[in-house]
Amino acid sequence: MGRLDGKVALITGGARGMGKSHARHFVAEGARVVIGDVLDDKGQAVADGLEGCHYVHQDVTSEADWSAAVAAVLDTYGRLDVLVNNAGILRHGSIAEMEPAEFRRVIDVNLVGCWLGVHTVAPVMTAGGGGSIVNVSSIEGFAGAAGLSAYSASKFGIRGVTRSAAQELGPAGIRVNSVHPGGVLTSMSLGAAEHMTGIDPAAFLKAMPIARFAEPIEISRLVAFLASDESSYTTGAEFVADGGLLSGPGY
Repeated sequence: MGRLDGKVALITGGARGMGKSHARHFVAEGARVVIGDVLDDKGQAVADGLEGCHYVHQDVTSEADWSAAVAAVLDTYGRLDVLVNNAGILRHGSIAEMEPAEFRRVIDVNLVGCWLGVHTVAPVMTAGGGGSIVNVSSIEGFAGAAGLSAYSASKFGIRGVTRSAAQELGPAGIRVNSVHPGGVLTSMSLGAAEHMTGIDPAAFLKAMPIARFAEPIEISRLVAFLASDESSYTTGAEFVADGGLLSGPGY
């Protein structure tokens, strides 16, 4: 038996990167999955390659798209047990140079999109007797990074949404937790590494207790644990998967 047998999950940003990994791992663990994204060709290709996976076009900043995505889950599978708020974008630029519109765009996708997800699924999960929401934040939700003010602000904000939602939704049987990856071998993380200034990448990795970036599946396993009943007494918590980066200033 898989740890997610019988579960139905909605995963945002599922067309590539960590979202694609989450979808594959959830299906392997027995879940039925709907993935949402704005990258229609890539998203449909992921769904076509997985039995028990369905794709919907979803812009997480759109209330209408959230309603349509949840409706698609219910129409396809009849229930919704898990939401993984995975969709996110990253933009580089100093505070002095970044355009305010670009800052707002990152906040809108990463933070408002997460909030809209909780807002939309809460009544459905309540009516269904409970569920699990996993919000994907970042280690930048604990420590700022030069050139990533928008991204860091959005990921700090996800921590607040997670804790508030856990307080509000616990009585309805809905658990809400956040996951905070460090460097992961995806195009977004590798692009961020290219913009690191003042730090030698080789020395940076060597100083970490686990001196490498994570494979996406290593994050997916943690997300699946939080989606499963194995984490039944866990809510409002923050799970860091960063190879020990935040354990101390080794670099």
